[in-house]
Amino acid sequence: MTTARDLQFKSINYTGLGKGPRLIITGAVHGNETCGTKAILRVMEEIDSGKLLVANGSVTFVPVTNPLAYRLVRRSGDRNLNRNLFPNDNPQDFEDQIANWLCPLLAQHDVLLDLHSFNADSEPFVMMGPLDNDGPLQPFKHADKERALARRLGVRRFVDGWLGTYGDGVQRRMSDASQLETVLRYGVGTTEYMRTTGGYALTLECGQHNDPAAPDVAYRAIMNTLAFLNVIDAPAPAPVPAAQVEALSMVVVHDKADPADAFVRTWSSFDPVSKGEQIGVRADGTPVLSELDGRILFPDVNAGANQEWYYLTEPNPHFARD
Repeated sequence: MTTARDLQFKSINYTGLGKGPRLIITGAVHGNETCGTKAILRVMEEIDSGKLLVANGSVTFVPVTNPLAYRLVRRSGDRNLNRNLFPNDNPQDFEDQIANWLCPLLAQHDVLLDLHSFNADSEPFVMMGPLDNDGPLQPFKHADKERALARRLGVRRFVDGWLGTYGDGVQRRMSDASQLETVLRYGVGTTEYMRTTGGYALTLECGQHNDPAAPDVAYRAIMNTLAFLNVIDAPAPAPVPAAQVEALSMVVVHDKADPADAFVRTWSSFDPVSKGEQIGVRADGTPVLSELDGRILFPDVNAGANQEWYYLTEPNPHFARD
């Protein structure tokens, strides 16, 4: 039987002689998402064999960020590590223990690449942060750097707007304003936390969990990141051509009002929706229609009442020029 006492945390750092950024690359934040782990171990083997040299700055690899979930071959150990990721003076679960180790480690770096995979059969995509702003929810000042790196990971689909849209939903459903900040913290994962430390960060969803190509997507992204940031001496990767970019912004989240609310079909992330198209039906028979032309994201048939049911995205025509 696996217990927390059987486990430990591991990170591996390589530092070059030249000046450069401090990069950190994480895998298996969710234990059943192993493409990043496989790609990280492949790159480390190339460094250790002398095939690859870290020349400038440094790179820290965390092949298995959540060892409990990884050992159990499931998404989480006690809870989702990629929510409410903050140090905790009174840790209540294993993921709190991870946070107490991981958050200070992230804060020692400038850039994070977090490698994930997903359930549905769909193409890889990048989750990005906000534009530069001084707002209270997610102040940020590295949007240009973050988006420039995003376009060099080797994928063509980009999504932004997570925390702002999530926060709008939280504020809409909250009856006790005194609890607002606590609930908003639930939307903070690895990349959001990294941005609070003054760095920038990207989540790359490399493909379906069992797609044999997903580790190659992760490997290419690591190599492109190392080259683009000049951590290794290699030609800088070209950005994905603007004509190939599909950039989407999350703009609204809809909740279930009743556990009996239901979708009218099986939806997958990035399925297209048209304005006025029926997405679901409320328990009282009221149809749920799309208010825009875009794509659905993160549909959850198992959501409970007053929980996130699905998000809608709309095209972001400015991303390729950002």
